[in-house]
Amino acid sequence: MKSIIVAVLLVFPAMLHAGENSIPKIVVKNARGDVQVRRGVTESWMKVVNGDVLRPDDTFRTGVQGSALLVTSTGAGVKKTLTIPGEVIVDVSDVRDLSQEELMLKLTMEKVRSSSYEWKNNEMNIPNTTVVHGTNQGGGTSSAVSNEVGKFQMNGTRVLFSHGFYSTCALRAMDVLRRYPELAMDYENRVLLADALDKANLHGEALNEYVALLQSLHLTTPQSSYVQERVDALRKLSEH
Repeated sequence: MKSIIVAVLLVFPAMLHAGENSIPKIVVKNARGDVQVRRGVTESWMKVVNGDVLRPDDTFRTGVQGSALLVTSTGAGVKKTLTIPGEVIVDVSDVRDLSQEELMLKLTMEKVRSSSYEWKNNEMNIPNTTVVHGTNQGGGTSSAVSNEVGKFQMNGTRVLFSHGFYSTCALRAMDVLRRYPELAMDYENRVLLADALDKANLHGEALNEYVALLQSLHLTTPQSSYVQERVDALRKLSEH
């Protein structure tokens, strides 16, 4: 286990850098209402205007009455338009397709972050809670604000899903639900994660998530029927 984690940690930065080079140019259009961007790891949000170009390390946010279009363009000149409704937070680095190699590497890293496994002899410590942009997601007086951030980020995963970015949707949903456990008690959030894993061809991971849904949440009859259908389909797929 330890050697696997070491290998991933050594390879991941180079893979991440290579992947970010493939992020398309993204331009903001039709920005209305409360639309902001956070550059890099800074804490401050700045108002967005039409024509602004978003960078790979930016985070994009819309308020309750905000909306915008994000127009992406690749080196081949192919354009794609994302419709961003209100109450959304999306990392610009997620607006791209991942190779299977990148996806598996990032999935492994997410599993490492989700683990409470600790190395001895001061070599590594993987905490149970995560601090993001200065906010402890494990609790505290800013819990209500943190939960709103988590809600906005989950809305961002829905935007990714609806525009076909299933791999980054799945990874981001896993990250958000890990940091905001209360959101993991919502059926719509959990089934979005399972569906995204399925669409990203991570059928084993999707099956595990669907089964966990059946076991951990009180589902309505339609919800239970849908999840059971997906479980049966994926189990049948695994037999071939």
